[in-house]
Amino acid sequence: MSTARQRWIALVVICTAELLVVLDNTVVNVALPSMGLQLRSSISGLQWVVDAYTLTFAGLLLAFGHLGDRYGRKKVMIVGLAGIAVMSIGGALAANLGQVIAARALMGICAAAVFPATLALIINIFSDARERALAIAAWTAMAGFAIAIGPTAGGFLLEHFSWHSVFWINVPVAAVVLAAAWRFVPESKASHIGRFDPVGIALSLVGITVLVWAIIEAPHQGWLSGISVAAYLLGVVCLAVFVWWELRTPSPVLDMALFRIRRFSLPALAIAVAYFSMFGFLFMITQYFQGVMELSPLQFGIHSLPFAVSIAIGAPLATLIAQRVGTTAVIVFGLVVMSVGMFIAGQVKVETPYLGPVLISMVLMGLGLAIVQGPATESIMSSVSLDEAGAGSAVNDTTREVGGTLGVAVLGSIVASIYTTKVGPRIDAIPDALMEPYQKAFARETVVSVIEIVKAPTNSVFAAQKADLVYAMKAASLEGFQLASYVTVGSALACALAVAVFLPWARQSGTAVLLAWRNTDSR
Repeated sequence: MSTARQRWIALVVICTAELLVVLDNTVVNVALPSMGLQLRSSISGLQWVVDAYTLTFAGLLLAFGHLGDRYGRKKVMIVGLAGIAVMSIGGALAANLGQVIAARALMGICAAAVFPATLALIINIFSDARERALAIAAWTAMAGFAIAIGPTAGGFLLEHFSWHSVFWINVPVAAVVLAAAWRFVPESKASHIGRFDPVGIALSLVGITVLVWAIIEAPHQGWLSGISVAAYLLGVVCLAVFVWWELRTPSPVLDMALFRIRRFSLPALAIAVAYFSMFGFLFMITQYFQGVMELSPLQFGIHSLPFAVSIAIGAPLATLIAQRVGTTAVIVFGLVVMSVGMFIAGQVKVETPYLGPVLISMVLMGLGLAIVQGPATESIMSSVSLDEAGAGSAVNDTTREVGGTLGVAVLGSIVASIYTTKVGPRIDAIPDALMEPYQKAFARETVVSVIEIVKAPTNSVFAAQKADLVYAMKAASLEGFQLASYVTVGSALACALAVAVFLPWARQSGTAVLLAWRNTDSR
């Protein structure tokens, strides 16, 4: 662009578009309990409200990256913003859970059109290495800010409005960003592009979708039932064929050769595991604050602020430390910090006060995510040339979303399985005269039903039994949280070990995109 002022205005617009996309990934978590009560949803259904967005988003990032290169990144981003506004209206007007899930899935598709274009546009707009480094740092910081502020923003909305407000808020924001992008963001296209790869896109989308569906539904279908095993196999086969196809097609949607570069593949794995842990943690902490602690949405948002502050503090510190000790040490340390945080979270009991393990676990999870994310992203982007930065960012984005989706699916399924096993028989023994069948079904599935049970009028004769049931529901959910935390701890420590063993410990030299300000050559 011609002037510095125009470039920085464009950056503000692009980062606001990014904020909208990432915020939609987290803000809905706070609305899940209210949504579940009004729409009488199971925990599996609530998981799909989250997963429908992240799954379509992750599956189509690479596809829209290709479309942006071919037809124009600004054009594709604007179409995506318009789609988010329209689909948000659809979600706000939804009358049942199926319509909400459909709206979220379509919003994910539109978000996939926006997200890869943001970083590609930034790299094109900022040709000076130092300005580009600052712009990409702002882009990365915005993603962390959106993740952290989501619960607070959602809590504020639900304190004053219904759960529909988490959809309505998108409409004016998307409209303003769309108009600003049309006015201030310049168009850009790749000078040389290959053929579109619909086979690769279809294989990756089907493989990921089927595999995650199997994990979500396993507690209800049976982990080793015929339909679950068939879904596992279908998902794995599709992903295996996807890899085979990408290695042979002349214009792959994802260049598999990049994964032979250890500074590319191992940080990508670390980001996937970090987001697996983080999104699973957010899903569980939402259930805990509103089901076990019985907090209002706004109270939940306020109580989760330490998580946001930890990310804000940890991100710049991690970048500074990585410059001195190297990427490997910082990534390993961040994964260990997340492991400790999740282990502490798994020890929480019904009587545990907030100012203790709960607060400590949130701080450690936020710090761990921030410590891993910045240096890992820097390593990924530094492993490819500036001309290939779009491909690097697409992999970075995709691993985040796939990891986050699997985190909600796997950890949520573990919690649901244990909770249902512990609480189900007690719920079934309650006479229909005291609890309607739909209330039983909801209480059997999720601890957030405690909100409705506590508020429901009860004869004094049954007050003690009601209190016992509520306590048993809370304790059962925390047993599920404990096992889920152990799975996360094992995953993070295994990843930390792999990074420590296989990723070079020496500081990387050369023209790192995110650390370009350190170079004397200002290309």
